[in-house]
Amino acid sequence: MRIVLLGAPGAGKGTQAKKLIEKYPIPQISTGDLLRAAVAAGTALGKEAKSYMDKGELVPDSVVLGMVEERLKQDDCKEGYILDGFPRNTKQAETLDKMLASLNMSLSAALSVDVPFEDLMKRLTGRRTCKACGQMYNVYFNAPKKDNVCDKCGGELFQRGDDKEETIKKRLDVYNAQTAPLIDYYGKKGILKAVAGTGGIDDIFGKVCSALGIN
Repeated sequence: MRIVLLGAPGAGKGTQAKKLIEKYPIPQISTGDLLRAAVAAGTALGKEAKSYMDKGELVPDSVVLGMVEERLKQDDCKEGYILDGFPRNTKQAETLDKMLASLNMSLSAALSVDVPFEDLMKRLTGRRTCKACGQMYNVYFNAPKKDNVCDKCGGELFQRGDDKEETIKKRLDVYNAQTAPLIDYYGKKGILKAVAGTGGIDDIFGKVCSALGIN
């Protein structure tokens, strides 16, 4: 089971990935985690990535892909893996396909967790976090008993800057412009599996398993 995970910010794809790796002994591979680990370990690719990051520049696809390739060669990926956060656009997807072909590792599915725009906005703009204990709430779906007061410790709740409406709209615009075309890309390859990301977590997971053809 070799899966690319797709979905807009707030779609809940990370939650579904965690449930998949709890059920099946395959790793979830996040390019963000790979970058941080490589930089911390001071590997050759990590040093190269850091040189770009220190200048405030994006790490080139070639460096990210090199890290992905190194990770996929590890023993725990023999039975499969979930790629989370890569590819982000069709150019990266094409390069990934070439790399996987060289490793005899074709993808079994591109799993897209689809959520309507209005629901994404509520999930993301509704988030509130306790300044004292870090407990999280959502004013639309999991509101505290008292406005802006944590049920757990009585601390003050706040909205993170990156959860404000203007910022969220920009993040979703970037996703729609760059990453959403991947749905068409994998659809044409015949491996796209789309599920509705609305409802309870377990209900969504049932749809995920059904789409992937697993028990």
